[in-house]
Amino acid sequence: MNTPVSKKLDIVIPAFRMHTQSFLNVLDGITEEDALKRIDGKTNHIIWMAGNLVNCRYGMAWVLGLREEDPYSDLFFQGKALSPEYNYPSLQALKESFHKISALLYEQLLQAPDELLDSAFQFGMNVPFVPATVLSFMGMCIGREDYLCGQIGLMRKILGYEGMKYDINTNIPY
Repeated sequence: MNTPVSKKLDIVIPAFRMHTQSFLNVLDGITEEDALKRIDGKTNHIIWMAGNLVNCRYGMAWVLGLREEDPYSDLFFQGKALSPEYNYPSLQALKESFHKISALLYEQLLQAPDELLDSAFQFGMNVPFVPATVLSFMGMCIGREDYLCGQIGLMRKILGYEGMKYDINTNIPY
């Protein structure tokens, strides 16, 4: 692993890299058809969950100064509610977008200085024990990724797939 400029990211970066692996593993083998299924019309489908996770990565990149646009932002920005009227992208398209932004974001994380991480950033949580900083936003996004991977993992089981594997692809450097 490359060494980040800021020691404050010593926990965030390994979690980020593990989530890269988990995201790809949790989606492994899921068909495009199954990725659009909802349970009793009440749950989000896997496409929405995956798209929201990819959008989180675009948000992290944006806050760190990387001006890459999520091509599906209008469907997923700030957890926009799922709607049956929307035409959602394929899992394959989301994976491609995920790889693109993840590689770029990883480099931004490595270069992020303490001054940027400590800077004020209002992200709407308004929780007294969570400082409104860029670093806190990174941490909240990492938590969101955990949550979404867990939700997709549960959907895997409900849809009849085996549980997610924890295989590591060492060829993915981010």
